[in-house]
Amino acid sequence: MGGWVRAAGSAASAAVIAGVIALSVRQFPGLARFQPLLVYAVLWAAFAAGAWLVLGVCSRRAVPLILLGGIAIQLAALSAPPQGSDDLYRYIWDGRVQAAGIDPYRYAPAAPQLTGLREPFLWPANGPYCVGSPHKNASPEPVASLGPVASPQPGLPSGCTRINRPRVHTIYPPVAEAYFTVVGELSPPASGSFPIQAAAALCAIATSVLLIAGLRRLGLDPRLAVLWAWCPVVGLQAGNDAHIDVLAAFLAAAALLTLARPDGRRRAIRGGVLLGLAIATKITPILAVPAVLRRRPATVAAAVAAATGAVYLPHLLAVGGRVIGFLPGYLAQDGYASGERFQLLSLVVPESWATLAAVAVLAAVGAAVVHGTDPDRPWRGAVVMTGTALAVTTPSLLWYPMLLVVLVAMDGRAEWLALAAARYLTPLHPLAHYTLADAGRLGYAAALLFVTAVALLRRIRQSGGQHGTPADRTARPAAQPAPAGPSRFTGSGDQPARGSGSIRVAPLTAWPASGSCAGGGLRSIIVTLATSMESRRARPWPPSCCPGRIALTSPRHWPPHARHPCGQHERTRPDVGPLRSASAAAAASASRACRNWARSISCGPGCPGRGG
Repeated sequence: MGGWVRAAGSAASAAVIAGVIALSVRQFPGLARFQPLLVYAVLWAAFAAGAWLVLGVCSRRAVPLILLGGIAIQLAALSAPPQGSDDLYRYIWDGRVQAAGIDPYRYAPAAPQLTGLREPFLWPANGPYCVGSPHKNASPEPVASLGPVASPQPGLPSGCTRINRPRVHTIYPPVAEAYFTVVGELSPPASGSFPIQAAAALCAIATSVLLIAGLRRLGLDPRLAVLWAWCPVVGLQAGNDAHIDVLAAFLAAAALLTLARPDGRRRAIRGGVLLGLAIATKITPILAVPAVLRRRPATVAAAVAAATGAVYLPHLLAVGGRVIGFLPGYLAQDGYASGERFQLLSLVVPESWATLAAVAVLAAVGAAVVHGTDPDRPWRGAVVMTGTALAVTTPSLLWYPMLLVVLVAMDGRAEWLALAAARYLTPLHPLAHYTLADAGRLGYAAALLFVTAVALLRRIRQSGGQHGTPADRTARPAAQPAPAGPSRFTGSGDQPARGSGSIRVAPLTAWPASGSCAGGGLRSIIVTLATSMESRRARPWPPSCCPGRIALTSPRHWPPHARHPCGQHERTRPDVGPLRSASAAAAASASRACRNWARSISCGPGCPGRGG
């Protein structure tokens, strides 16, 4: 399939996603009988097709497509008030309370001390949740939604509101509360929910930019950002419902991209602080902690704890234990305290034991991640940890998988997105007047089986000689067979070769068509290094390689004392991009120079073919 055909197909897929989201959030009458199952099925099918097509387009065309498609999807989601959740009204209220100089953890929204902050948008006469004396225009708030700490309180001023659970304290951590306050302070008067929705949409777009820049800087495939930018979870739950999870995902991605570069203690501290702020935005990024403890664990752990403690401390001093908010009540209300919510574990253990079983499973997986994760790619372990947590806890809320989506966009193992799609494709009421029994259990079980099957298939293919994920093979060419004779080119894929200074060179023609731009630019020269642990001699890079901006794969397998052609220190990852040489002849000359240099390291001046 040609590059332009793939690009056109990608653009069409993004347009379908944006169009369906716009019709869905604006409650187009023609979609009513297809809601929600068929609408979600179309969204996920268009997303899968678009992502597959984008990964076959060269980066120069794919990156603008990804960004423009992501912006279009967020604008479509912004075109209507929130449809899937009313959490953002609590966001607006908490920001208003904190802007008034009151700690948001001190009082519940219905408290008489906050009556002066009520205004018509959040407290309309016909709001869905009412407190105080009964109102003829709206039903009192259902007792089931209040949780065990929210029993009716006497003396509450009467009124109706859009804020869910108005009798309980907020559940959101301090960084989230600061975000609500900043957005509220920057919002024009009487602007409704649009500012908080726009802020979430901007966070989603900023995360796409971060992924593209961060992956490119690490020598990985920036096109993987499409797995975040075009995902239906991000479109619906960021731009429309404005969930705080999008900010937590941004901070977690920034932390992991920072910690993936082994540049010393300061970088470890910066990455740990970012991860601590992510945890203080929403608790879910704590699942990424085991994956970052392979490199400088004490420094990273201390930075995470210090950042989290620093933002909690002022509230702890002000309100004491109330800083935990409604979290215990939420866990009890949603069935985690009783074990009812663990829908897959309850198939093999009694519900009364499900909570302990969940803790044991997560602890075991966390220990395995700490022991086996790659410190240069911490998101791989974080994907396993977060995906396992979703399978164990089986949440019913559609925005909880957002962290998993951003981790998959860094890792490239797209099969894990099945856990993000599980509740979209198995809703409780898939069609009007139809109820799907055990919807959550069915969805998560099918997703877990799919992830397991794909993982086993990949393991089988790797044992047959195909190394790396499909995303890895898209991002770089396969290693070439070792030539016969005394040149001793050995090794394959990501595995270091045995022997002294062994090197494998992928020629210019080995770059896959999916990574090249037909009709424009010059192909990258890929030099794959595979060195033994015994090789410790310093080896200078050929000066002729520097102007060409060579793209090097698997930088963690460079010779330990090798230097970058531009004089940078060992293991510094070079910029990845097309050659900027003046002509194809110059590119060919640089290619020959680099191949000759690589061969001379392996077998000295007597290499066959020396001289190009």
